[in-house]
Amino acid sequence: MARDGLPHPLRFVALGDSQTEGLGDGDDTTGLRGCADRFAEALALHHPGATGATGAPGAPGVLYANLAVRGRLSGQVRAEQLPAALALRPDLATVVAGVNDLLRPRFDPDETAGHLEAMFAALTGQGARVATVTFPDIGLLVPLARPLGSRVTALNARIRLAADRHGVAVADTARYPVVTDPRLWSPDRLHASPLGHARIAAAVAHALALPGSDDAWTRPLPGPGPAPRTLASELRWATAFLTPWLSRRLRGRSSGTDRTAKRPTLLPVTPYAPDARPRHDQAPGH
Repeated sequence: MARDGLPHPLRFVALGDSQTEGLGDGDDTTGLRGCADRFAEALALHHPGATGATGAPGAPGVLYANLAVRGRLSGQVRAEQLPAALALRPDLATVVAGVNDLLRPRFDPDETAGHLEAMFAALTGQGARVATVTFPDIGLLVPLARPLGSRVTALNARIRLAADRHGVAVADTARYPVVTDPRLWSPDRLHASPLGHARIAAAVAHALALPGSDDAWTRPLPGPGPAPRTLASELRWATAFLTPWLSRRLRGRSSGTDRTAKRPTLLPVTPYAPDARPRHDQAPGH
């Protein structure tokens, strides 16, 4: 891309919370991959970069920074990540935040959407192409969260309107039943599984009309779904995930306290080699 008249690598910057950071796809020991990393790898396939005169690799085709930090509210993403993102002068950016807001008792959909829209406006105003996503009804994943369904609907409606005002591409995942298939979610039911992260990356690629992308991400997973949840499984989930989350809230802490971005600077991206890693585009066992 040559926004300033001179060729340069495509600069992609991801802003957001735990989903963009990649929780549920890898771990803090082996490293997190996640939907933003996966999308950056897809970009690199179509922007392979220059080759030197001797055939050696030259300038990279894609430079990628991931500023996301788990637990961040939309206002925190705006305050902490937007200035850094603008300083990197991205050609392309993703902005995904708001779930942490709607889990708070005093959630205000207008305030949350306002922070998102401010980021849309600043990034597009600087010349970047921007993409975002809508969110599934978490009450279909976590029965205790069913009262939050109206919050999700309200936030998604405002995201669509804000995106339309600023020419932002929307991966409208909320419109497709497959996004609440348990196989797309990690055991905590709040973060995507590797398969779920792959679907989110595919949705963003489709929204941006990336070459080779299509609507396959909207289709149901093959094979039978997991067994219905039981009271015992719900109690195990509450003990393993809900109790620690409530404990952090009571202590005024978040999962992202004292954490920083995993990839704060623009670094080259290696195109994804399908035979170099396990595939994540199929349901387990298929």
